[in-house]
Amino acid sequence: MSRGPDAGARLERALVANAARAGCAVTVADATWERWASVTFAGARHTLWLTGAAGHALDRWLADLPEADLVIRHGLVADLAVAGVARAGGQARITLEALTVEA
Repeated sequence: MSRGPDAGARLERALVANAARAGCAVTVADATWERWASVTFAGARHTLWLTGAAGHALDRWLADLPEADLVIRHGLVADLAVAGVARAGGQARITLEALTVEA
């Protein structure tokens, strides 16, 4: 029986929804994830590349993002970092790194 979308898809949806609530639209251009586990926890390490219109709303969202409380079904976002932002022609390409833990 399927549990629905995988950890990567759930994180992508949460990020897009969080950006929309902050007044900026982002699109996931690409994403990768791999399973991760420690003695106590299991989850996934994610790298995501997003695009969006450069501007004040996007800058504010990116500044607040590492402390955002992102809700994902069957887990939580344990760590989230903005690894890079490249701006050109009014557009931004954002690289995010995240660690999710299964609940």
